[in-house]
Amino acid sequence: MPESKMDPKSVRGFVGNKLSFSDISASEALKSAAQMDGEDIVAIVNASGLKGRGGAGFPTAKKWEYARGQEGHPKYIIGNADEGEPGTFKDRLILTDFPELVFAGMAIAGRAVGAEFGILYLRAEYGWLRAHLETAIERCRDEGMLGKVIGGAKDFSFDISIRMGSGAYICGEETALLESLEGRRGDARNRIPFPVQAGYLGKPTVVNNVETLAWVPCILLKGPSWFASRGTRKAPGAWLFSVSGDCKRPGVYEYPFGTSLRQILADVGAEDAKAVQVGGASGTCVPPAEFDRTLTPGDLATGGSIIVFGPGQDMFAVAENFQHFFADESCGQCIPCRVGNQRLLEAIARMRKVGLDREAERNVRQLAQTMSVASKCGLGQMSPRAFLSILNTFAGDLPAKHA
Repeated sequence: MPESKMDPKSVRGFVGNKLSFSDISASEALKSAAQMDGEDIVAIVNASGLKGRGGAGFPTAKKWEYARGQEGHPKYIIGNADEGEPGTFKDRLILTDFPELVFAGMAIAGRAVGAEFGILYLRAEYGWLRAHLETAIERCRDEGMLGKVIGGAKDFSFDISIRMGSGAYICGEETALLESLEGRRGDARNRIPFPVQAGYLGKPTVVNNVETLAWVPCILLKGPSWFASRGTRKAPGAWLFSVSGDCKRPGVYEYPFGTSLRQILADVGAEDAKAVQVGGASGTCVPPAEFDRTLTPGDLATGGSIIVFGPGQDMFAVAENFQHFFADESCGQCIPCRVGNQRLLEAIARMRKVGLDREAERNVRQLAQTMSVASKCGLGQMSPRAFLSILNTFAGDLPAKHA
């Protein structure tokens, strides 16, 4: 893996281009929301085309509409700040520089669905951020952005508390997160019911990623048309990307959907890249012949992570590093993930020593296919992707006489 050039506790100074968040007033967005009812807010978010920025890409307005239609009370808004995908730090920057936008987004979501309480589920490794966020919450309360009669509306009350994550990658998955919040082991739940039907403590619950929430005040003040006009027809809006690895200018960059990988590599000073991992360890490894592909859900889906690998990188060492991560982070609940990730790790280590024959290649591809269709949650379903994309393109990195 490329050596990190960034201070793990400070991403300030690593904003690569101007973010649309930078000139947005959270208090003004809340005043605007206070003049609307929940149905109006859902309609605006729906018109913007905003989809979840945690990776799954579910339409935000549809999730809110489902929760709004539920009869159970109380209802909850959960801010998912369990940013655990290797190579991602965009949510860390948002929490560091724009926490009020996240809290305003949670309050606006609460008004939209009829919830008066929210929880920010903060990644365990970001514990050093908690005091900073607690201070921001107090500041919001003092300025009337949280609490009762928000924006002067007597029927607009919302408050937020912070809960620490459990230090497990799986807890970024929304149902495992809910299990963790309720004090249990972070295992993914069976669906149905969905969290909007029976989530935290069995009540209707919306779980949104930090970046998704931060876009909401922006959409309310700049308008849904402004947001929808960016990106593509099927993928409106922009996304924040954490760019790291073998590049001259790592950092957090904002790009509209449809931007080519080649454009981004030029901006960050990495035109000579051997490969780019898009979407973190569970994403796809893209070779130079495909650098004109675009970052959109229909082409290169992304969780906001771009890791650049320079000309000297051994791509199977990269694959082994990723596979170590998944073998370690599998919660062990289902066999395809628990056993499959360990077997893939062993297979990659063996390939690096003795090369790859046809029978071994057939076996690992069958194993990866089984994991992708039989694992219970996204961890096991997605974990073979990086290895397979590296195998498809960089088999030449294996010992020559066996490749």
